[in-house]
Amino acid sequence: MSATTKSIGHGFGHQHGHRACLLCGDKNPWSLGLAFDPDGEGGVRTTFEPDERLQGYDGMLHGGVAAALLDSAMTHCLFHRGVRAVTADLRVRYPHPVPMGIRIGLRAWVTETHAPLYRLKAELTGGDRVLVWAQATFCEAKKVST
Repeated sequence: MSATTKSIGHGFGHQHGHRACLLCGDKNPWSLGLAFDPDGEGGVRTTFEPDERLQGYDGMLHGGVAAALLDSAMTHCLFHRGVRAVTADLRVRYPHPVPMGIRIGLRAWVTETHAPLYRLKAELTGGDRVLVWAQATFCEAKKVST
């Protein structure tokens, strides 16, 4: 399992109380270690190669993992804008299965902003093909005290 690991992606999550995240956290031993970089168009992107532990059906990425990857990309898109938000609504579409053993692209971008609500889209690609995509509404979050 590997992902792009530039410090900018981790730094944004750490500022927002995200260090134990299963997908991007540096304080979680099971973290996938995702880090997202700006794409130059107001969004973020990374690449990722899932391993067999993330399978659903044989040879295919689990659909819930795909949804979590898309959600994480959208969250980081907001982090890169200085916004800490939580998912209020997530709709995922699976036009093609995600095969194991390939490097997949993951990107997200904001489509609408009406603070405290944000609408985003994300896609998971293999080569030039969109394999899974999502749209979501996020709501700005208040800091949780522990």
